[in-house]
Amino acid sequence: MNFIALDFETATHEKNSACELGICIVEDGVIKETRSWLIKPPSYPYFNYHNIAVHGINPEDVRNSPTFADIWHEIENLMYGNLMIAHNASFDAGVLRGCLDHYGFFTPKINYLCSIGVAKKAWKNLKSYGLKSLAEQHQINFNHHRADADAEVCAKISLLSFERLMISRNDEIKEVFSKKIKFL
Repeated sequence: MNFIALDFETATHEKNSACELGICIVEDGVIKETRSWLIKPPSYPYFNYHNIAVHGINPEDVRNSPTFADIWHEIENLMYGNLMIAHNASFDAGVLRGCLDHYGFFTPKINYLCSIGVAKKAWKNLKSYGLKSLAEQHQINFNHHRADADAEVCAKISLLSFERLMISRNDEIKEVFSKKIKFL
């Protein structure tokens, strides 16, 4: 089973305002690497105080960081040919599309799946399917709302969900979740 789990943090409500990106790479059902990039968003130096209150990233933190345009080709290479999984994937896919559109990059054909839907299929009738709640249920400690930590927990929750559903290969993911897999 191979996929990448992805998470964005944003500076404002704008979809192109990524200020941090985290990617967790899963190969053969094992987490191989988790990476993150602080990103200088187009709104720099403006950050909405509500967003800062969520993730704690300030304009000063990204002052010398690359823009999304500067890192896209590296990210694209990591994503190429992989299924993308995100917790609340419509948000993260929207941010990715917003950044690609803002910088005039072609939007690649990427399949993505939401780990909330995967968890709902694996565990019925939980009170909450939020990332923090699922992590607590599985005794996973993490620094919530930092992109690398959120991406890695998304990968861990997805792997636990797949294990519970007895899914061990990508073609089985596509078979079981065919109606839930979207295209970027």
